[in-house]
Amino acid sequence: MVSERSLEVLRVIVQDYVASREPVGSKAIVERHSFGVSAATIRNDMAQLEEEELISAPHTSSGRIPTDKGYRMFVDQLADRRPLSAAQRVAIETFLGQSVDLDDVLMRTVRLLSQITNQVAIVQYPSFARAQVRHVELVGLTDHRLLTVLITDTGRVEQRVVEIEHPVDAHLLERLKSRLNTQLIGSNVDASAAILAAIRAETDPDEEVLVDRVTQALADQFAEYRHDKLVMAGAANLARTEDDFTGSIYPVLEALEQQVVLLRLFSEMVVERGGVSASIGRENESFGLGETSVIASNYRSSAGELARLGVLGPTRMDYSNNLAAVRAVARYLSRQLGDD
Repeated sequence: MVSERSLEVLRVIVQDYVASREPVGSKAIVERHSFGVSAATIRNDMAQLEEEELISAPHTSSGRIPTDKGYRMFVDQLADRRPLSAAQRVAIETFLGQSVDLDDVLMRTVRLLSQITNQVAIVQYPSFARAQVRHVELVGLTDHRLLTVLITDTGRVEQRVVEIEHPVDAHLLERLKSRLNTQLIGSNVDASAAILAAIRAETDPDEEVLVDRVTQALADQFAEYRHDKLVMAGAANLARTEDDFTGSIYPVLEALEQQVVLLRLFSEMVVERGGVSASIGRENESFGLGETSVIASNYRSSAGELARLGVLGPTRMDYSNNLAAVRAVARYLSRQLGDD
């Protein structure tokens, strides 16, 4: 059984090691922290922590570093659940408040989160299978080219350029737009395939080419609403912490490129009380990320759909700051999208 003082020793070992990347010894703990006991007593506490596999010796020096189990204990019991500073909160509100649409706000979110945490920031797009069509626009660009624009109640906008062999008749284009809006507005993404198929089936022969090209473009746009995808920023932060990995960082970079891996990891993380969760070190081995930690939280889209955002970095990370940052950004993103 680990004593209360030993847990406090674990806390300072984690904090000092994260700050310095140097193994932490008993003498340094006595000098830096007010425990009111001798270095010999601290060594006994460290021995207890080592028996519990919460810290380990990386080499023959007297210093110790946290293990994955030690980081887990720190996150679960010892990390300060401190709020962000007033300056950080203002920065979040100012930066994200300038967003013009969903794509922009998610891109701004990962850029901001990577800057606050110095980690790789990841945001999952919400699932929009239940999103409803608000408007379809067809815009003639040239005689042989037009633009299809799909707008839903989520605020998301999808566009496609369509090439047509024959010149596009403006009156025919206007009639098709009216027909599409009449049948699609108010329907959800899941119902779109059947509606588009019915429109194609009821098309006059002289309109078939145009209708086929336009409905296929719209079908592709609707498909984007069903696909899970991620936005990331801050991969360069991994290069700055390369010494925290025993081998190369390339396997981590490769895992980041495989979005399906990160989506599966996100889906298996259970958001705990306080609205944030962490998956640490060996807990991520099955995803090829055994030397990393991931901190994640949920946010809610304007359509009420839940999605995840978080940060990924080496196990030697500032958990207290990162937990607070992820939680705060997730809450602000939910408010931002809800206001929209």
